[in-house]
Amino acid sequence: MKQAKTQTLTVLALLALLVPLPAFAQDATENQGGSKSETIDRIVALVEEDVILQSELDEAIETIEQQVRARGENLPPRSVMEEQVLERLIVQRLQLQRAEQGGIRVSDADVDNALNRVAQQNRLSLTELRDALESDGIDFSEFRREIRNEIMVSRMQQRIVESMDEISETEVDIMLASERFSGQEYLLSQIVITVPESASPAEVRQAESRIAQIYDQLDEGMAFSAAAISYSQAPDALEGGDVGWRSASALPRVFAEAIEGTQPGQVTEPLRTPAGFVILKIRDVREAGAMMVEEYRARHLLISPSELLTPEQAREEIQDLRQRVEQGEDFAKLAREYSDDSSTANIGGMMEWFPPGSEGRHIQQVVETLEPGELSEPFQSAQGWHLIKLLDVRQTDRGEDIRRAQAREMLREQKSQEELDRFMREMRNESFVEIRL
Repeated sequence: MKQAKTQTLTVLALLALLVPLPAFAQDATENQGGSKSETIDRIVALVEEDVILQSELDEAIETIEQQVRARGENLPPRSVMEEQVLERLIVQRLQLQRAEQGGIRVSDADVDNALNRVAQQNRLSLTELRDALESDGIDFSEFRREIRNEIMVSRMQQRIVESMDEISETEVDIMLASERFSGQEYLLSQIVITVPESASPAEVRQAESRIAQIYDQLDEGMAFSAAAISYSQAPDALEGGDVGWRSASALPRVFAEAIEGTQPGQVTEPLRTPAGFVILKIRDVREAGAMMVEEYRARHLLISPSELLTPEQAREEIQDLRQRVEQGEDFAKLAREYSDDSSTANIGGMMEWFPPGSEGRHIQQVVETLEPGELSEPFQSAQGWHLIKLLDVRQTDRGEDIRRAQAREMLREQKSQEELDRFMREMRNESFVEIRL
């Protein structure tokens, strides 16, 4: 059972940002010598027309504490944990409400697919995942509901990002020409003290004083992760402020300038941003990867199910075609005659040099396993049944293409984060929230 416990903790770590669900108030009655005592779950926060209960808060704190201990870090005082975790629950609940109001729905099939991915990431079958959770007292139906809520929030955030204007070629050119576009990447952690856009000068001074006090505590030896858990107002606070790897080119200018030339382990002085004040810790530095990539040249044949062809008949047909190729028939001729791939059928199924991932996940996974001249086994995707013959592989310098793609992605990531941060601040400031902790 010890193994099951470890597996469950891994699952919980993957779901650290999930929206915990209400543990509805229950009455507990005990008889001791004829006397009765009743315990009622109390409300710790009103969030619009919803509530957060003490039992929800306690459960979320327990999960976070397990994660902090697993990282080998010290826990802040209980009162600090309650304040931080409650704020996370409030923001999560508000996001879920916005998703529901926006008409976002999640099907049972979506939840099943997500559960299968969680199980695979933990190297478990779905049944083993369920057993591992229930052995630790986690109700599987509640777990499913958490997964559903997380998908809803994720889709809402994706909708916000997709509503942004597209990155223009001019913006990419400016990024490539700027000093900010460098090959260095930084592993960062952060402590954030937010300042509302409509803050008064007194509120700004108060936030500035608070970040200065935190900086002094870091200078006196307080662990950065402990300070983030205790004080940071960023969504990643309870993960010790972990931001992850970021290219200097993708960071706001004030951040990029502050960390330029720093060494792992160093901490920046408090930085003023539109969102408030930030302290960054540089945990590691690395150079970006090489620009050489493998490209593939192959022939492709697709048989798609239709009203006249069942999936099973499509599978049988692709297997028959594979056997004919092995017996010496020309792949190109068969592709022209039978393939349902409209983009390659007329040219004998030819897929000229293509980079990794450009033809989709399923094809990429197969070509990576083949040697030049080798014929794949039939494999299935949403489009139907495929057959691939790998013709050749080459190493190509796609430096310019990759640099432009990186610059575009950096700009998009930066704008996406800024847009989500703005949305979160406005959502929190405009919503009715009453804390009764």
